[in-house]
Amino acid sequence: MKRQPLLSVKDLRVEFPTRRGVLTAIDGISFNLREGEVLGVVGESGAGKSITGTAVIGLLEPPGRIAGGEIRLKGERIDNLPPAAMRKLRGKRIGMVFQDPLTSLNPLFTIGDQIIETIMTHLPVSEREARDRAVALLEEVGIPAAGDRLSAYPHQFSGGMRQRVVIALALCAEPELVIADEPTTALDVSVQSQIIRLLQRVCRDHGTAVMLITHDMGVIAETADRVAVMYSGRIAEIGPVRDVIKSPSHPYTIGLMGAIPSLTGDHDRLTQIPGSMPRLDSIPTGCAFNPRCSLTMERCRIERPELMPAGESQAACWKLLETEGAGR
Repeated sequence: MKRQPLLSVKDLRVEFPTRRGVLTAIDGISFNLREGEVLGVVGESGAGKSITGTAVIGLLEPPGRIAGGEIRLKGERIDNLPPAAMRKLRGKRIGMVFQDPLTSLNPLFTIGDQIIETIMTHLPVSEREARDRAVALLEEVGIPAAGDRLSAYPHQFSGGMRQRVVIALALCAEPELVIADEPTTALDVSVQSQIIRLLQRVCRDHGTAVMLITHDMGVIAETADRVAVMYSGRIAEIGPVRDVIKSPSHPYTIGLMGAIPSLTGDHDRLTQIPGSMPRLDSIPTGCAFNPRCSLTMERCRIERPELMPAGESQAACWKLLETEGAGR
């Protein structure tokens, strides 16, 4: 019997009503995430990565709304839960690590107060047990003298140490899923790889699945099991990270991979994708990438491609049908 996915997103559509009309930020995306798996979500700014994450955890900023589709956690639908039920689920079953740790930590309370309160809110433990658990978690994420640092405030930690605290906070109620939205962008390059390795290790040790949102394909290559490449609120390609990186199928993914510098110097020049991501009020018909694509056909300008098989992956590109037909 096939096990159901931990997280299932089906035909998700997110809209933002404005005075000039309704803007579609996420346009019918579907993906699954298995227990203990790391799914990387990558793309340029404006692709819809972060909005996908905030939709999953029920933190869309008004007037943003889920206008279609469904989100299920272990088979239970969560996109239509009342706010109180969603708040209970956040922190307990879904943990969060955001780009700027200062937005996740209350500057008026000590680190210990915040972690202990979260543990006691979601787990049936005494204050003493919660404190012991808080110290153990801070030690696990690499905070020196963890017992003494419980009484410190967020501003007394460096950026990298604050992000370690946020990871501990995200894991303190033993969630099944952690959504990490650009968790290293605000950090020094030397600290970024430490944080990514830490997130990967502690989630593996706890058996937690991770949805890792980033614009950095290098981070995805190092960390993820599978990757979803997003463009203009849609998934352009999704599949095992090795297959997508070694033999990308969608022209946008090919362009992203060609723009990554090689340490071996195999490429004389980096690939440049012409143009820029379209604004939400001017997404072209057909394939949203067609104005920037060198392989565009007439069908690309008229008809939107759905995800179709591309080896072990799936990609939304009409050229795959041509290739498949030629191979027969």
